[in-house]
Amino acid sequence: MLDNLHNKNTSVARTVLGLVPADELGVVLIHESLLSVVPGAEYAPEINMDKSEIFDILKRKLTEFRRVGGKTIVDRSGMFHGRDVKLYETLSKTTGVHIVASTGLGPEPMLSGYFITPQKNPPTPWSAEQFANLFAKEVTEGIVVPRIERSGLAGIVTSIASQSGITEKETNLYRGSAQAALATGVPVSVQYGEDAVNDLEILLAEGIEPSRVIIGGLDRLDAARRGEAFAVARRGAMVALDHVGWATSEGYVNDEQRVLLIIELLNEGLGDSLLISTNAVGVAKGHQAKDISYDYLLKTFVPLLQKAGVTDEQVRTLLEVNPQRVLTVGTAVGAEKESVGIAKKN
Repeated sequence: MLDNLHNKNTSVARTVLGLVPADELGVVLIHESLLSVVPGAEYAPEINMDKSEIFDILKRKLTEFRRVGGKTIVDRSGMFHGRDVKLYETLSKTTGVHIVASTGLGPEPMLSGYFITPQKNPPTPWSAEQFANLFAKEVTEGIVVPRIERSGLAGIVTSIASQSGITEKETNLYRGSAQAALATGVPVSVQYGEDAVNDLEILLAEGIEPSRVIIGGLDRLDAARRGEAFAVARRGAMVALDHVGWATSEGYVNDEQRVLLIIELLNEGLGDSLLISTNAVGVAKGHQAKDISYDYLLKTFVPLLQKAGVTDEQVRTLLEVNPQRVLTVGTAVGAEKESVGIAKKN
């Protein structure tokens, strides 16, 4: 299957098991979490971190996703939120579901002390370039498995801003994420803070193409009121309505409203910029997660779209064509084992 991956005309995506032809990704959930652990919870005596139990739960959920027609899960949790690339490699081999892992950090309150404690003399916060090099190495050399090795390449760079408004450190995270994505050819995906267009402009200022940027959380109630999904799509970036199954009581439009929003975007000719996902968490430790399964989108939401008149071809665009295109590795296809240095900007 992988014999022709190094042909420059072959479109490929980075998964935890290596490069895969993009058109073999099938139905993709672009914004999900497999194992989500509040930093530190793994050390709490009341938290059960039995790996065999976690594996069994995730295997069951991924198998059901595959049974109903799903093929790829993008785990966008980034660093320090429970990401376990060795577990993901085994899950992918066992279930046949492609898993795309992510690198990245945020929001600021979830950063560890090393990244918020000044490391220079005179004391200065971590720069965008430092974050960029950290993230780029996880894309090109492999994800860090602490105290052991690097394993499994990251296929996407992610960051999260505070909903009260992006902070200075989060701005550096965004800039570093965009620089790393630009250098390695993978996309950058962010959960915006208070102003989606402003946050998009921070990323675009680093020189990354809008089509390589995913802005998540655009089915939030505040985003819907301001029409931010339309504004982001018109700038050429990818719009992620990534809380399918969530409700107004949780701060998001409900599914009926989400269907109408999708139809409006399609009618405006913006369907090629649209992604949908559920932000489901397979296993949560140290926090409560919404009880929603990976198969919800295919079993429950897609029939709502079809009932509202969305065609099978439009559904395929949303679930296959668009995510496959955005996950395709750009100009750095052959750099998966090459250290990438990012020059400091003047």
